[in-house]
Amino acid sequence: MFYIRAFGHSLLHALKNLLPIVAVVVFFQFAILQQVPENTLGMAFGLLIVAVGIALFLQGLELSIFPVGKSLSNQFARRGSVPILLAFGFALGFSAVVAEPALIAVAQQAQEISGGRIDAVTLRLLVATSVGVVIGLGVFRTIMGYPLHWFMIVGYIIVVAVTWFAPEEIVGLAYDSGGVTTNVVTVPLVAALGIGLAVSIRGRNPLTDGFGLVALAVMVPMITVQLYGIVVYSGEQTDSELLMETGHGRPPVAGPLKMLLELAEMVRDVLPIILTILVFQYLVLRRRFSNPRKILFGFALVILGLYAFVVGLKLGLFPIGTSMAEQLISLDGFLFIYLFAFMIGFATTMAEPALIAIGQQAEDAAAGTLNGNAIRLFVALGVAIGITVGVHRIIVGDSIHYYIMGGYLVVVMLTAIAPRYIIALAYDLGGVTTSEVTVPLVTALGIGLAGNIEGRSVLIDGFGLIAFASIFPIITVMAYAIVGDHIAARRKLST
Repeated sequence: MFYIRAFGHSLLHALKNLLPIVAVVVFFQFAILQQVPENTLGMAFGLLIVAVGIALFLQGLELSIFPVGKSLSNQFARRGSVPILLAFGFALGFSAVVAEPALIAVAQQAQEISGGRIDAVTLRLLVATSVGVVIGLGVFRTIMGYPLHWFMIVGYIIVVAVTWFAPEEIVGLAYDSGGVTTNVVTVPLVAALGIGLAVSIRGRNPLTDGFGLVALAVMVPMITVQLYGIVVYSGEQTDSELLMETGHGRPPVAGPLKMLLELAEMVRDVLPIILTILVFQYLVLRRRFSNPRKILFGFALVILGLYAFVVGLKLGLFPIGTSMAEQLISLDGFLFIYLFAFMIGFATTMAEPALIAIGQQAEDAAAGTLNGNAIRLFVALGVAIGITVGVHRIIVGDSIHYYIMGGYLVVVMLTAIAPRYIIALAYDLGGVTTSEVTVPLVTALGIGLAGNIEGRSVLIDGFGLIAFASIFPIITVMAYAIVGDHIAARRKLST
């Protein structure tokens, strides 16, 4: 009975997160487009499946991965063994990201659109390995007490330099891959690890030293995926090779066998994080789980939730994004496309559960000097502006290189002058703005726009909106802190 009530609560929570998207879409359909899209019932059913999938997934996390992961983090922090902490940081980062639903969706889209040249599994392994390495680096930074701003300034200078040489086919995808690494699985575990370390080590501040792991997890995949793109697009590839890689000509699999194969893929996706937990629990700590049946049940719910989520994406969120793009392009001018992008960005971000959690953690860690609601407002504003700018880039056909490089140069300059207490938080907030619901919809919107505007390439122009949604919140939050400090300083002088 308890599990049924908990699932009902998780389902209501998932439906609440979907509500802003539904509200914006319904408003545009009836007030502006004044038409009902084809296959409305199919899309609605897909959204319901997405909600059920998210509810099962979150319930499984609460029963298994979250409590076990947090317990391991606390035990390793108390032990104080640096090699074990670094190994655990790498394993935790890798296993959480490789099972990330939003990354799975983006990687699959990239493989299909690139004709198989970009391999979905390779892309996910690259991103997961990058995150694992950089979480280990972030743990080392927290232990040693090194300032985060130097890591971020040097890191983003490298990002911008690599972007200059990267092929245009990979740039948007690379930045999107960085933006989707920190999500419903990664953020709570990684944030708990960082804050737990900062609290347990004497002389560390939870606000300046505890935050920042999420920011590093966003940055490094941008570099590795662009380097992967340089290798992939360095040589020509024949049509026959592309055909072979995409799997055309293979006998179609349908019915129960297809469901079993897809469930087997979900088990494969979640297996790394399960193995990480088992290895560190039994071989390193040499302790048994207090309630193994509950944990096993939680893992089963995670797998079923992932399966339902992916099915719902194909039926609901992807068709909604592409359908809205097609309908809005048919209108005279692009004003309503900009308005839709802004409203979707703002509404979905304000309802983002990871953002609410991080905002509350920041308010608590700052002992009242930061306002959690104000932070959420500025982050949502940044996402809305970012997605609108990204949509503008697709419409006018500009190269993403200059937008991305310009955006991160602004970020680097603000980092040099922003108050130190806000830097780690601002970068982390840039990584938690894109939820498991927002990412597929925004990705589908970009792909739909690029596919319906003459002269645009779906691969080159379709990706990149998630990147803009990650850049601009960093700018707005740091600007909020800079202006806030300036106002506070002037008040002190006047008194």
